[in-house]
Parts: sequence; structure tokens; C-alpha cells
Amino acid sequence: MYFVGIDVSKYKYDCFIVSSDGEAPFGVFSFENNKQGFEMFLDRLNSLNSSEEKRIGFESTSHYTLNLKLFLEKHSYTFVEFQPALISQYGKALSLRKTKTDAIDSQTIARWLMTVEYKPYPSSFYHNYSLKSLTRLRFSLIKQRTFYLIRITDILDHIFPEFKPFFNNNFSSTALHILEKYGSPEKIAAFRTTSYDELRKISRGKFSMQKFLALKELAKNSVGVSNRIFEMELSCVLRLYRQIDEEITNIEAEIKTLTLELNRPCLTIPGVGILSAAVILSEYGDISKFKSPAQMLSFAGLEPGYFQSGQSEHTGHMVKRGSSHLRCAIINCCLPLIQFNMTFAEFYAKKRAEGKPHRVALSHVAKKLIRLIYTLETTNQPFKADKLL
Repeated sequence: MYFVGIDVSKYKYDCFIVSSDGEAPFGVFSFENNKQGFEMFLDRLNSLNSSEEKRIGFESTSHYTLNLKLFLEKHSYTFVEFQPALISQYGKALSLRKTKTDAIDSQTIARWLMTVEYKPYPSSFYHNYSLKSLTRLRFSLIKQRTFYLIRITDILDHIFPEFKPFFNNNFSSTALHILEKYGSPEKIAAFRTTSYDELRKISRGKFSMQKFLALKELAKNSVGVSNRIFEMELSCVLRLYRQIDEEITNIEAEIKTLTLELNRPCLTIPGVGILSAAVILSEYGDISKFKSPAQMLSFAGLEPGYFQSGQSEHTGHMVKRGSSHLRCAIINCCLPLIQFNMTFAEFYAKKRAEGKPHRVALSHVAKKLIRLIYTLETTNQPFKADKLL
């Protein structure tokens, strides 16, 4: 059996191949992140004894390994990824010297492969990668959209501070339309009957004539100071907001399509939406690689810290390691669960009755949700309320 450790960087890969007998046929070598480099790496793999299994491993380094993964899959080679923190700690255990190079890292990864269970990526990894990429892009765009909403509020504090409180501090589609079309209290104060007809259609009748007249009067008596610069800034930020909002809508549609194509059992859980399920499935990847729900908790960083020294022993706060996107998606699923699922609602109420704060009780609900997801995914069974304990 051969163990192939690859240290990944942007433009090149350092590789070390060692047999189970400790022989290294090529020593440490490098190949570039291009077609010629990949072909050279493939030639060396193919030159090894074909009857021996080849186990390939590398650190999880964002998108830098994607092309290599696809290349290996194309040529029928399997591979695994490891958390960089695990490789780092293993490397420190091998030597007291503080020496770190790409060549040493590739040897560490190869030797690490000898000590762990080999669970190669499934053939559907690219589908999961695409879903993960889209869900993280959506998360990033939502943060940008929130930034623009805050910027719109800052501008309104100058030109029309009464506007946002009038709409209950929310930017509804009606409120955004008014800002886009009029953009200043002077123009809003000059509302005409035709303006109301348009706003009534946009709000589907929710924006009444009384609200229309009240907003018009509010604009006449606003303490805000409007000028050409502020109006131009507001118009610019509104356009950027609309553009990002449209992109988010398009991305969400694609995420839903990809997620439904997976047809996974966890999609049948009431209270777990498609977008949340997409994040959970893409961040976890192949759930069969986890031996227990406890490992899934650890992967998400939802387990409590544990400290023991001498006679002292206690648990600490949630460790919060791993993907923040995954933790956020799991916690966000908990509120709908305790609203629409009686078992989860009773479990949450029980934890609250024990004196646990709201967020602590939610973390227990999250753990119960992960146990449920693990059971459904590993048994390939849909959700059934009567079997949920």
C-alpha cells in the first residue's frame, strides 16, 4: 500500500509518497498547478505497483484543491481531506523542532494517512462543492446587502430622519420604491393622487390613503436637510442594494434546484427550510464519514469545551470551531422547529424549565436536531413524527 501526502499551495504542490514498508520511491518532489504538473504527478502514480492500493490525502485548503480533486477523480483515484489543525498537531507530536516547510508538511500528511481510517470522498463531491460555494456566496452577499441597508439609514438620518420610523424601522418594498422614485422629503411632500395609486398596487392595498396622507404631512414638516449630494448618494446606494438583492434571489433559486436534486432525507424535517438544509448538507458533505452524532457536533463546533486537571473537572463554553456558516444554519433552524414541531417544542420547554437561558436551551435543540439528521441520513429514511423520541 502506498500513502501519498500532498501539501497544497496556490501555484505548486509538494508531494511525498511512502509505502507501508517505509520506502519512498521518489523522495519529496513538487509539481506545478498546471496540466504539465498534473500529468507528471499522474505518471508517478501510475508507475507504482498497480496491485497496491494508493491512498491520497491533503489538507482542506478552500478552492486550491478543486482542480486536483477533479483530475484525480477523472483518473479513478480516491482521496481524503484533513483539517489543517489536525495535521499541525500531529506534526508537532513527531518532533520538538520548530521547523515547518512544504516538504516536511507533505511527509507529515503521508505518515498521518498511515494512522487514520481512510474514508475517500464520494463521487458526488463536486455537486456538494458547488452547493457549498453558492451558499457561502449567498452569505457574503447578504452581509453586503445589510451593509447597504445600514448606509441607507445613515443617509436618511440626514435628509429625512422620520421616514424609517414611519415604516416601523423596516425597508419594505413600498418604502424602497418611495426612496428610489422620490428620494427627498420635498418630493414626497408633493405627492399626487396618481402617486398613491402606484403605491397601493406595489403594497397590494396595505399602504392606505391615511398612511399616504400622513407620510406626505410628515415630509412637509421634516427636520431633515436635503441637498443634491445626499440625494445622489442615496440613489447610488439604493441601486447597489437592488443589484445585490437581485443576485441573492438568483443564487437562492439555483441553491434550491441543486438541493432538491440531492433528494436527501433531512429535507423532510418540518421546520428545516431548503436554504438551511443546503448549508447543512454542503458543509457536512458525506455524512457517512461521521461515526456518530457526537462527531457531527464536534465538526460544527457545537460541543462544549472540557477541562480536567488533577481533581478539577468541568465543562466550558461552546468551542465554536469549524464552519461558522454551519453553526449559524443549525441554530437558525431551531426557532422554526420549536414553533412547528411538538417534540422539539416540549424539549425546549423542558430545558427552559430546568433554568437554562434561551440560547443555551436552543443549543440543546440544535444537538437534538443533529442527532435526528444523522439518523435520517445514515438510515436513508424520511422524517416520521411518531418515531421521533
